[in-house]
Amino acid sequence: MRILLIEDDPVLGAAVRDQIAGDGQSVDWVQRLDAAGDAMAGASYDLVLLDLMLPDGRGIPFLKDLRKRGDVTPVIILTALDQISDRIEGLNAGADDYLVKPFDLAELSARIGSVARRYTGNPNPIITHGALDIDLAARRITRDGKPVALTAREWALFEAFLARPGQLLSKAQLEDKLYAFDAEVESNTIEVHVSRLRKKLGSKVVETERGMGYRLGTP
Repeated sequence: MRILLIEDDPVLGAAVRDQIAGDGQSVDWVQRLDAAGDAMAGASYDLVLLDLMLPDGRGIPFLKDLRKRGDVTPVIILTALDQISDRIEGLNAGADDYLVKPFDLAELSARIGSVARRYTGNPNPIITHGALDIDLAARRITRDGKPVALTAREWALFEAFLARPGQLLSKAQLEDKLYAFDAEVESNTIEVHVSRLRKKLGSKVVETERGMGYRLGTP
């Protein structure tokens, strides 16, 4: 997934960014609402993490404006505002979840996964794909009953295919999901990760459409 983090606290922002990157996701971090608007105009995000008190305004009007424009990107609010009325306002404005600071980073990862699964139409964290049993919440895979270890990037790539079964994803789309704006991406990075997935999960787990892209293989 590609995630936009809107948070002006440098310490918390860095911690959240590192947590997301450690989970194998792509994250772009901005500290102002105007920068967030520019980022969303220039890239497609799978999820937004939104602080409510930013230097150039409040997050609630920003969220309401997104929803008025028909933008359905999932939004998780991260804020120190802990009153029930604040939670109600945030959820009524169109947020998908509301997390009060300070929070555990592992819980944030779990909530990101939960919201993402709801939006892909599969809220169940346990799925089966051929010989693979996949626990999306725990990030565990077994193949014919034997555990398979994936790196963070391999997992994120495989998750991108699972979220869009049957859909052809171009190399550029996959790079966009896995890497932030400032990341240097080798020209063969996606090919290398796909090759590793096939070795670990089965040669047919990812199908290639030459010159077009990749899709989840038929089990």
